[in-house]
Amino acid sequence: MKYEVFTNTIKIKMMSKTLKQITLLSILLMVIVACNSKSKEDHGKHNMGKETKYYTCSMDPQVKEDKPGKCPICHMELTPIKQDDSGANEISLSKQQIRLGNISTQSIAETKSSLNQSYTGTLAINQEKINSVSSRAMGRIEKLFFKSVGDYVAKNQAVYSLYSEDIAIAKQDYLTAYKQLSMPGDFGKNAKNMLVSAKQKLLFYGLANAQIESIKTNKDISPNTIFYSTYSGTISEIIATEGGYVMEGSGILKLADLNSLWLETQVNVNYVKNLKLGQNATITFTDFPEKTIHTKVSFINPEINPDTRMLLIRMEIPNPNLLLKPGMQAIAQLTQSNAKGLYIPVNAVIREENATYIWLEKRPGVFENLMVETGIETNGMIEIKTEIDPAKKVVVTGAYAINSEYKFRKGSDPMEGMKM
Repeated sequence: MKYEVFTNTIKIKMMSKTLKQITLLSILLMVIVACNSKSKEDHGKHNMGKETKYYTCSMDPQVKEDKPGKCPICHMELTPIKQDDSGANEISLSKQQIRLGNISTQSIAETKSSLNQSYTGTLAINQEKINSVSSRAMGRIEKLFFKSVGDYVAKNQAVYSLYSEDIAIAKQDYLTAYKQLSMPGDFGKNAKNMLVSAKQKLLFYGLANAQIESIKTNKDISPNTIFYSTYSGTISEIIATEGGYVMEGSGILKLADLNSLWLETQVNVNYVKNLKLGQNATITFTDFPEKTIHTKVSFINPEINPDTRMLLIRMEIPNPNLLLKPGMQAIAQLTQSNAKGLYIPVNAVIREENATYIWLEKRPGVFENLMVETGIETNGMIEIKTEIDPAKKVVVTGAYAINSEYKFRKGSDPMEGMKM
């Protein structure tokens, strides 16, 4: 009896030990499984890139199939395309697509080139060659001998007649002094001084020597005086009117010398850093195709127009035969030699509403876009101010083909990922 109890006790202890071992093995197995699951889960988190494959037609890229076959439109063999979703701004193209899209790349570096920028401008009156005819005394304009803007006034030609009591008094003083010259004694001496003083006053009022000398032979002194132009030029503005009163120094009209004109044009703000006074310019004219004038930049406005982002520059244009007229259009070609910069063809740059970018070849068959800042455009080339990795090549032809394919595949703007 005691032996059976002892035997049963030993069996119970052995069974308990076995259960403990089984429990430990089960726990260990669960830990291993959990670790493996976590490892797979973590690995899945790192493997963000998902490569998909579809089949399309090089002639009809809108066709997309998940298995090989023929195009339902043109019956050509479908081309397999690998799409790597890991690159938000990348796209992979087959050799056939690259060939059909006329896509070519090249390495670019900073170069020196001659910049020729053409700008359309308008001829204007040279403001430095304008002379004003003004009243030398207070009075009333009795008559204007020229009443139209554009009339030509020659030097010493009558311009206006002025009624002035001040001038009339000065004329009378001169005549009185002249008559007293023949008087004996101090009267004659004083009259001589009065005559000189009266003449100086009349000269100050703008009368010519011939007009002053004519006073000696006139019996009656007229309050009206005719004034003559001391300049030659074309009337650019008439200020006074007949019958109107003027003060001393008031303007009557303005005469412009059209033998020299200004050409004013607006220059793109990107070209400002290349501008300088004295820069060479070649001027051609729409109305006179055979006429060419070589001149220099004479004025650069220090202020940029905030609305148009343009800068006013000015050149002086000789016009000795008066063939050119203010208001005519002309084309100014500005030249700058040995200008340094990074230049690519204009068609290689994609311009959209909110971004300007180019396509780079990341590796054979894989392209990525890069947002860039552009500068001057000249001779079909455009300056790229953004630094570009010299190890990468720039797409110089077929950029729009890549862009269209990207939008078709992704269904979004190529710069959307960059903006985010």
